Amino acid sequence: DTAPALQIIRPEPCAACGSRMRFGKAACKCCRCQLLVHAKCREQCPGPCAPWPRQRAWPRQGVLADFAPPVPPLVPALVAQCVTEVETRGLAEVGAAAAGPLGVPWCCRGAEPLFPHLQTGLYRVPGAEQLVREWKQRLLRAGDAPPALGAVTDVHVVCGVLKDFLRGLKEPLVTGCSSANRLRGATADIPDEAACNTALCHVVTKLPPANRDTLAFLMLHLLRVSHSPPCKMDVLNLSRVFGPTLVGHSCANPTPLAIMEDTPRQCKVVARLLSLPPDFWRRFVGPEQGSRVPL
Repeated sequence: DTAPALQIIRPEPCAACGSRMRFGKAACKCCRCQLLVHAKCREQCPGPCAPWPRQRAWPRQGVLADFAPPVPPLVPALVAQCVTEVETRGLAEVGAAAAGPLGVPWCCRGAEPLFPHLQTGLYRVPGAEQLVREWKQRLLRAGDAPPALGAVTDVHVVCGVLKDFLRGLKEPLVTGCSSANRLRGATADIPDEAACNTALCHVVTKLPPANRDTLAFLMLHLLRVSHSPPCKMDVLNLSRVFGPTLVGHSCANPTPLAIMEDTPRQCKVVARLLSLPPDFWRRFVGPEQGSRVPL
């Protein structure tokens, strides 16, 4: 029993064809089993309600805690592996696209980007979408023996896997409207910097343990990225990339207008989180991870 077409807010995989449904596209959701498919894939839905075989679609995403290890720090293996691979390469990868979106080198005729300034910066340059999808599937299905990301020649694919995993979670790292609203309130309503930082720290400590630990792990990583000139990504640029991914919206079912209004606030929250002392984040992931921040 499918409901009338709805509009996609957060990118999710289609349960019928497996490809990702993008923001603003039409989709249909079953009223009984909550199966979500493209509007064009509606006729392919099984009936009565029954899930597709697992190999037909991406592994289903859950909340972050579903992917976290049983012992601290509660950072999912996929997140740790992607971050480690980026940093193993020394954060010296030039943050520029070597090829266009179809894998065509920019030097080829007709492949020049329309906006060259948007084709620079680690985590801003898109990786090849097919490779991102394939490696994400492999890492999620690997269990205790994940494949080595060293086989991925383009670091932007590794970055794309990490971003796509975070975007696909049922809830963002700063989960729940109340937590997101408290963070936004702290950054907007408290002019004193010390008091603002105190309020931010308090909200972070109240997050679910897996969300808190993973947020700390990512903040320390992004600080290292921001201090690496070849990455071409300062705190402001990183906050623009990760703000809408890491910070939830002001309401449970935001309209497209609400999403547009939330975006600059989400970016501001991440920028303020990155301004917190690294020692604060080290509390949650241990000194080994935190000691690598060049501060």
